[in-house]
Amino acid sequence: MSVRINLLPHREERRKRGRHHFAVLAGLTAALGIAIVGAGYLYVAGMISTQDERNAFLKSEIAKLDKEIAEIKKLKDEIAALLARKQIIETLQADRAQTVHLLDQLVRQMPEGVYLKSVRQRGVGVGLVGYSQSNARVSTLMRNIESSPWLANPKLVEIKASTVNKKRLAEFNMNLVVKRVPVTDAAKDAAKGAAKAPAKKG
Repeated sequence: MSVRINLLPHREERRKRGRHHFAVLAGLTAALGIAIVGAGYLYVAGMISTQDERNAFLKSEIAKLDKEIAEIKKLKDEIAALLARKQIIETLQADRAQTVHLLDQLVRQMPEGVYLKSVRQRGVGVGLVGYSQSNARVSTLMRNIESSPWLANPKLVEIKASTVNKKRLAEFNMNLVVKRVPVTDAAKDAAKGAAKAPAKKG
């Protein structure tokens, strides 16, 4: 007598267990994947947040540096303006002393028989127009100017015969140069002039 065993329920149960095991593994895998993705997202978000903080800090520091640079530029401009004003004042002091030396030297170097009609100064250049009793006296004036410590480069532009008060004279036109006075010397001369000036009575 043969015995028949029905294995269908056992196989079906085995299949159910396999499907359940697969579902559990799939769920665990999905959960692990989600956890990894979440951890990665949080890590990247943290890095981005940290970088944003660094960027904000750098922007703040750059803004401070830009402000300091603007202040430094402003100070440099003010210093340049002050130096320019100082240079102008020094030039005016030098020119004032220069005019004094010019007039003093014209008196000292003018030979007898020569007198000036006009003196025009433009910068360091000076133009003289005058009369002389002879051409030789004009040549003497030019030699005196060349030997002067404050005057230089006399150049005769024109000399011609002229009659003044029924006297026949030589009218001449001459250019020369006044030597630049060092600023220190100009300041000393200005100080001496101030010391020699008489005090005003109150």
